[in-house]
Amino acid sequence: MSRAAWAAGAFAALAAGAVGYGAGHGDVPVPALVERARSEFGPALAERARSAFAPWMPASKPGPQAPASKTVPSSGPVVYYQDPDGKPVYSASPMVTADGREFRAVRASEDVRFDDGDGEAMPADMAGHGVEAGMAAKPDGEARRILYYRNPMGLPDTSPTPKKDSMGMDYIPVYAGEDEGGVVKVSPGKVQRTGVRTETVDRRVVAQPVRVPGTVALDERRVTVIATRSDAYVDHVENVTTGDRVRKGQALVHVYSPEINAAAAQLIANPGFDGARRRLQNLNVSEPVIDEMERTRKVPMAVTWSSPRDGLVLQRTAIEGMKAAAGDTLFRIGDIATMWVLADVPERDLAAVRVGQPASMRLRSAPGKAFSGKVAVVYPQVNPETRATRVRIELPNPDGALLPDMYADVEIATGDAKPVVAVPDDAVIDTGERQVVLLDRGEGRFEPKPVKVGVRGGGYTEIRDGVTAGDRVVTAANFLIDAESNLKAALQGMTAPKDERQAASAGGKP
Repeated sequence: MSRAAWAAGAFAALAAGAVGYGAGHGDVPVPALVERARSEFGPALAERARSAFAPWMPASKPGPQAPASKTVPSSGPVVYYQDPDGKPVYSASPMVTADGREFRAVRASEDVRFDDGDGEAMPADMAGHGVEAGMAAKPDGEARRILYYRNPMGLPDTSPTPKKDSMGMDYIPVYAGEDEGGVVKVSPGKVQRTGVRTETVDRRVVAQPVRVPGTVALDERRVTVIATRSDAYVDHVENVTTGDRVRKGQALVHVYSPEINAAAAQLIANPGFDGARRRLQNLNVSEPVIDEMERTRKVPMAVTWSSPRDGLVLQRTAIEGMKAAAGDTLFRIGDIATMWVLADVPERDLAAVRVGQPASMRLRSAPGKAFSGKVAVVYPQVNPETRATRVRIELPNPDGALLPDMYADVEIATGDAKPVVAVPDDAVIDTGERQVVLLDRGEGRFEPKPVKVGVRGGGYTEIRDGVTAGDRVVTAANFLIDAESNLKAALQGMTAPKDERQAASAGGKP
């Protein structure tokens, strides 16, 4: 394409745009605008503008141009009445101004607007101010009846006549056929401009993990205390100290007890006397030591105490030469093959935590390693200071990596493992009293649907009632649809005024 041809096309577009804008927003008729384009842009460009706007130019005989009101006769029914000075004041019935002048009747053939609206024809002065008339003409001349006017901000407020809200915004008309029991209609152009997106409702697993801090602790059932049941003296302590790992049966301490020695002498002096053996058992002397006394027929100077289990020496208080009273702790042994993790779950998350749910832990001392276990116990009380409940998780500890009093980051997988009906979190509109989703009914129609929600997790919300798998819900721009289409009023059962005589009582004034 040559530069001259390109320039000619550009000037033609500018001329056409100028004519179109004047036709849609001014009082100058289309033929007069075309003649103006001829004088300003040249005959060739004016003819292109005339061709582009031929559908809007009324048929007339050749001759000097006259104002549109004289060359184009008005036809069709009266759709509304406009202020005689051209002000954006309209009425559905005849009325007069404050100085006694009658409003001008506007017929269907005069009600023309050039824009990208929803297809309704209305005067240019009314664009952006709302239609304040009892009827509006379609492109084919058929008139549509206005049922009522709704609040522009979506409040549950309607009016039988045009009015303004407290901020000066015009109420929006609702036409016959548009009020479909709460179904909201949005033009395809608005749907595209606002970026409305929808998604199909599906069944999926929804789980919201509860993340809380925890502390590693010993299994209380696997802790043993080494102590005598009579006054004794520590004769010798094996080379074992706190933190050492011991095996079951490994010698720990040797003690001398006069009471134990007396019972041992009675056992040797009276073989087969069960009373002497039972007395040694009551003094917590181990069976291997009693058997050795019976076999050797000797009373040992000191009795050996051994570890009753495999585990870790948590505490050593035995010192050679010390006197130990009955019940004094000499050693404390803990089995660390299985450990507990005690986690404090906030009260708000407690309802989702149940016994048997899987849980994973990460230690701050081993950031790259995860430990898996299950919830064993949910303690039946809430800490009044922290408003949290303690949860116990049992973990196997075969390699001994878990040590008492370690800190852990706990994650409990809540929710049901079965798939449920779920929608994206963005699809749910929370009004404060209930939750609502917008169902896409096709062809720009959207229906607000109250729903009952369940658990949330992974960006999805469980829907227990209100929608089914296969429905399409709005996931983006749903709040814009809410604002533009009076969703809030629809949710609260907004209905049209039933007595149209209210309009007459208002005098037809806006």
